[in-house]
Amino acid sequence: MKNLLIIYHSITGGSRAMAQALAEGAAEEMDAEAGIQSLLLQASEATEQHVLQADGYVFITPETLGSMAGLMKDFFDRTYYPVLDNINGRPYAVLVCAGSGGQGAVKQIQRIAMGWRLNLIAEPMIVCTHAQTPGDILAQKIINPGDLERCRELGAAFASGLAMGLF
Repeated sequence: MKNLLIIYHSITGGSRAMAQALAEGAAEEMDAEAGIQSLLLQASEATEQHVLQADGYVFITPETLGSMAGLMKDFFDRTYYPVLDNINGRPYAVLVCAGSGGQGAVKQIQRIAMGWRLNLIAEPMIVCTHAQTPGDILAQKIINPGDLERCRELGAAFASGLAMGLF
């Protein structure tokens, strides 16, 4: 059985919606014959055991002050060294819910993934909400249907690739 671990943190709902859409897409590709299962976890709940038991990873975070969210960083802080050299070569993807750029969060996660020697299987996906005022930044986010569909498609492709042994 192959395991896809989807780890996310969400402050205003955008990253959560993206994670749920990705998990739905992965679920479309999963059945008993495919031998694939996924686990959707908030970053604060994910442990080194979850990381070690997974065959692939999707990291989803909001951009916060140009960086990944603090609780996503906490996840990496807690799990980085305990799994180092035990997950080399496994596939991963990155999704960021950003108010503007999102590249700072992507670069941080990619640097950590490089240390873990993970293999990026898709271009990082940045969904921009254009939230620029304090009110817009703190408001609950509604991700547009097209972006949610891209998340679903990535989830389906990742699960399918794991099932076929492509990565």
